[in-house]
Amino acid sequence: MEPLQYVWAGVMAFFNGPEAFAVFGIGMSISVLMVVAGFLVGIVGGATPGLAGPFLMAVSLPILLSIFGFTPEALLPVLGFLVGVMKGSTVGGSVPAILFNTPGTPDAMLTTLDGYPMAQKGQAGKALRTAHFASVSGDTFSDIVLFTCAPFLAIVVEAYLGFNEKAALIILSLSFVAAVVGQSPMKGLIAAFLGLFIASIASGQDNYPRLTMGTDFLQSGVPLITAILGVLILGEVLVAFEDMFRERRASGVATPEVPQSTDNGLSLAERRKLMPFVGVSAVVGTVIGALPGIGSTLAATLGYAMGEKMHKGPVPFGKGTPEGIASTEAANSSVSGANLIPVLSLGIPGNVGAVFLILAAESIGGFNPGPSVFRFTTAEVNPELIIAFGLFTAMMFANILNWIIGGHIMRACGIMARVPKQVLLPMVLLLTLTAIYVQETDFKAFYFAFAFAILGYLMRKLRIPALPFVIAFILAGNLESAVRQAFAVSGADPFFLFKSPLSLLFLLLSVVVVIFFSRPGKRSANPAVEAERNAG
Repeated sequence: MEPLQYVWAGVMAFFNGPEAFAVFGIGMSISVLMVVAGFLVGIVGGATPGLAGPFLMAVSLPILLSIFGFTPEALLPVLGFLVGVMKGSTVGGSVPAILFNTPGTPDAMLTTLDGYPMAQKGQAGKALRTAHFASVSGDTFSDIVLFTCAPFLAIVVEAYLGFNEKAALIILSLSFVAAVVGQSPMKGLIAAFLGLFIASIASGQDNYPRLTMGTDFLQSGVPLITAILGVLILGEVLVAFEDMFRERRASGVATPEVPQSTDNGLSLAERRKLMPFVGVSAVVGTVIGALPGIGSTLAATLGYAMGEKMHKGPVPFGKGTPEGIASTEAANSSVSGANLIPVLSLGIPGNVGAVFLILAAESIGGFNPGPSVFRFTTAEVNPELIIAFGLFTAMMFANILNWIIGGHIMRACGIMARVPKQVLLPMVLLLTLTAIYVQETDFKAFYFAFAFAILGYLMRKLRIPALPFVIAFILAGNLESAVRQAFAVSGADPFFLFKSPLSLLFLLLSVVVVIFFSRPGKRSANPAVEAERNAG
C-alpha cells in the first residue's frame, strides 16, 4: 500500500467501521458514536471539580473493555471514546474556574486569575467563549504537529536504535519523568524504582515466579489496571476524604448572582486580537507537551507569563482581560496532542491521559504504540499504521465537534461545578471500585485496590509523585525485554549498555537530567505547578 492509501484506509476504518445502527439506510459507525459520547462525558466531567479527564478515562477503560471485548474491532471505538474524553475535559475544565473561581485542575488555577474577574464584571459569557476559542485553537494546532512529527520520529527511531539504545532511551525517559515531576528528583526516582519493583512480581521471562514469597496470592502478579487505579484515583479519594473531614465551614451562604452583560459574544475582530496570544501559547504548550512528564500546568504558567509580556491593553493581566484567559487555555490545551508524540513514536507515556491510551491498546492487542506502528512497506500491509491513521481521524473529528458544539455544551455545564464533595466523593469511589471489579471479575482485586489506595495515600502524604510510579510500572516489561535482548545480542557482555555511543549518550543524559534538576533553584515555586506535580 502507498502512504496515501494508508491514510485513506485509516479514515475509512473510523467512519465505515462496525455499524451501531442505520438512519435512512446510512450506517452509523460505532467509532463515531463513541467519540461523540466520550466528548460529551469529558465536557461534563471537566466542568465538575474532582472529575478531571484522567479519572474519567481510568473509570471508563475497564467498562469499555467489558463491553467491546478484546477483538481488533474494539480498538478504534475504545480509543475513540478515550480521545473524546481527553478533548472534552480539556475544554470543560475552564467552566468552574471562570464561573465560581473553583479550578477543577491545577492548570485551571491560572484561568481563574482573569476568568473569574470577568464573570464578576458581568462578562462570564465572553470569558467562556474566549476560553473555548483559545482551547480548541491550541488543541487543533497541537494535533497537527502530532500528525506531522510522530511518524517522522518513529521512522528515525526504528532506523537508528537497536535493543541497547532502546533500553537506554527508556531509562532516560524514566529519569526525565522522575526528575521533573514532584518536589525532588530523589523522590521521583524512589517512585520509579518502586514501580519497577512491583511490576517485576511474578512476571518477566523467567520459568519460575519472582518475589511471590511462596504465596498463591501473588502467583499471577499484580493486576495492571487495579494498581494504577488504586494509586492514581483511590489514593486521591482517601486524601480528599481526609481534607473534607478536616474542613470546618462556618456557613453555607450562597454567593449572590452577578447580573450579566448582554454583550457576551466574541466578535471576529476580538478573535483576531487574541490570535497572537493563542499562537504563542500554542507553540509553548506543544513544545512542553512533547517532553514526557512535565504536564499542562507548566505550559499554562509559561504561556500566561509570555502573554503578560506581550499584553499592552488597558486592563492588566489578573484583573479580568480576555488575553489572560486565551494565553492560559491555548497553552494547557495544546499539551494534549503533543503528549501523544512520545506515545505513538516511542511507546512511552508522558502524562496520565496517555497512560490509559497505552493501557487500552495493550489490553485489546493488535496495536503496540512505538516505532513499529509507522513501519511502511509496499510488500505487505501494516494494520497498526491503519489504526494510527484511524486514531488521528478520531482526534480531528473530536476537534470538529469541539469547534461546532463544544462551546454551547460547555456553557450549559456550569451547574456541575456546584456538586458538593460529600456527594461527589462517594460516587467517585463507587465508580472506581466498579471499574476494577468489571476488569478483574475477582474479589481478590479489591485487596490489591485497597493496598494500592493506601500506597497512593502514603505517597501523597510523603509528597512522593505518583506519575513516575505509574509510568515505570507500565514500562517495566518493555525495559526488561529490551535489556534481555540487548544482553543476548551482545554475547552476554555485562557492559552491553556502554558499547554503543548512542546508548552511552542516553545514559549520560539520564545522569545529567537528575543532577540538573537536583540543583537548588531549579524546582518551580509556582503553587499551581507544585499542585499538579504532587498529584502526579
